[in-house]
Amino acid sequence: MNNRIEIPLSKKKIILLSLASIGFVVFGILFVYDPQIFVSEYRVRFKIFNNPEMIRIIGIVATLFFGIAGIYGIKKLFDKKIGLIIDSKGITDNSSALSIGLIEWEDINRINLTRVNSIDFLMIIVKNPEKYIGKATNRIQARLMKTNMSIYKTPLSITSNTLNFDFRELEELIQKEFKRNKNVG
Repeated sequence: MNNRIEIPLSKKKIILLSLASIGFVVFGILFVYDPQIFVSEYRVRFKIFNNPEMIRIIGIVATLFFGIAGIYGIKKLFDKKIGLIIDSKGITDNSSALSIGLIEWEDINRINLTRVNSIDFLMIIVKNPEKYIGKATNRIQARLMKTNMSIYKTPLSITSNTLNFDFRELEELIQKEFKRNKNVG
């Protein structure tokens, strides 16, 4: 029996994340354009923020990072693929920029909950991480997956930030399906 569970992308969440990215891009541009206003108007206790050149660098980084995130979010709005599919083969992830498609049950050792900056992630610990890093569609994605690997000991993570599903329920569902499917095959 093939229990196929499909979890759609949440257009509402994607719109909110895209709008937040646009807001950060605007602030980034302001930091680049006139960092002195930030220094003189908003005295901050951290010396790094009292330096106009550091504020300009922060602005450049914010503009690039959140600009890319905003473009990705807008692109994701028109994505017709299902956000997450859980079936007898494994977990097919299409929910984030680091998604690489099917993660096979037989490759998964365990699934850990990790919280990063108040965002919950399911870290999918796999037997052969390089297999999944090799599925990266571009160098940036591969680099980010390698960074995840060095920090979290896995390149694979799932969150419900772009899914039309509650994270706690998602965690419960994935853990239940992992237990059910890990001994099959």
